[in-house]
Amino acid sequence: MKKTIFEQMGGTYTKVGDYYLPNLLLAEKGTEIGLWGQRHLRYIKQHRKVLYTNLLTSGKLNGYLSDIDKQAEDMFFRLVKQIAEREGVTEQLKANNQMEWVAHMNNIRSRVTEIVTHDIIFN
Repeated sequence: MKKTIFEQMGGTYTKVGDYYLPNLLLAEKGTEIGLWGQRHLRYIKQHRKVLYTNLLTSGKLNGYLSDIDKQAEDMFFRLVKQIAEREGVTEQLKANNQMEWVAHMNNIRSRVTEIVTHDIIFN
């Protein structure tokens, strides 16, 4: 019997009942995916199904999500720092009036979360 392309490439089959099923393993690193990566995963599962399926079947999904997570996190911290400096939210304000500092920082983080979500997660 002639070997299939799968067998020629080193693949094997297991007989289950009357059928031969290929022995497939997912060869992907177990990297941690953070908040931003999980949000993007949820988005592509719901709205970009072809991209999700292609990444999943090619074994590149975790690497892709890890890259998205790192980009989003870097952008988030960079923007929070830049906006806080521009608006004068300093350590001096934190020392003098903690509640005002917290209010400003929460406002900044909220705005930056929307920016990162729009620019990276939903693209």
